[in-house]
Amino acid sequence: MRGYQYDFSKNHSEMYSDEGRIKKATTMRLVLAEVFGDRLQDLQVLSVGCSTGIIDSELAGAVGSVTGIDIDADAVRFAQETYVAKNLNFKVGDAMNIDFQDASFDAIICAQVYEHVPDPVRLMSEIERVLKPGGVCYFAATNRLNLIEQHYGLPFLSIIPVSWANHYLRILGRGQFYYERHMTYGELRRLVENFDVDDVTPRLLDNPGRYAVCYMFNGPRLAAARALRRLAYWLFPGYIWLLWKRQKR
Repeated sequence: MRGYQYDFSKNHSEMYSDEGRIKKATTMRLVLAEVFGDRLQDLQVLSVGCSTGIIDSELAGAVGSVTGIDIDADAVRFAQETYVAKNLNFKVGDAMNIDFQDASFDAIICAQVYEHVPDPVRLMSEIERVLKPGGVCYFAATNRLNLIEQHYGLPFLSIIPVSWANHYLRILGRGQFYYERHMTYGELRRLVENFDVDDVTPRLLDNPGRYAVCYMFNGPRLAAARALRRLAYWLFPGYIWLLWKRQKR
């Protein structure tokens, strides 16, 4: 089993990019607002893999409270020193062993995290545990079959065997090892099989302005994304799902 990825932010400056991460936070807020309506302002939210806290700081202005956890101590320290609010808290924490009691949160943010943890099945089990019955996880996930790998911007990096990917990075001087482990659409569906899944992705494509995703989908890119959705959704670059914790019967 892989060890923990303790220092992701040191090698990925985009984690400190206000512009990009605020855009993601805006989409999260709009999606959650559509789900919860007036209840949004009372939500107790957990952000798993919060990194530098930019997204969480933005969300804190719209919800009851946000707690961010990440294994990356440097990123958490930056968040603690930079974003201070009464309803905002950051702590170093293990996403596979979340240090909160069962049914503690109304909503959880898990965006582009599953590929970074040693055991994504354990991650999802913990998310299910700390969600309240009827609570929801905002789950954003990249497809392994994405032609351009999102963390390094290199073609085919997530598709080829890991040993090849390691050599690929070394040859280009981009690192020694390719840590991330992405999943295909089918594997992702199996990963979240204990939840009721609401796939938000088509709604974002149908109305990008409403969900503030025009920065991702506009003009020719939007037309291409809509075509791919119809023809081969299993090849779509990534997905946004609402994962609902099932009520006990």
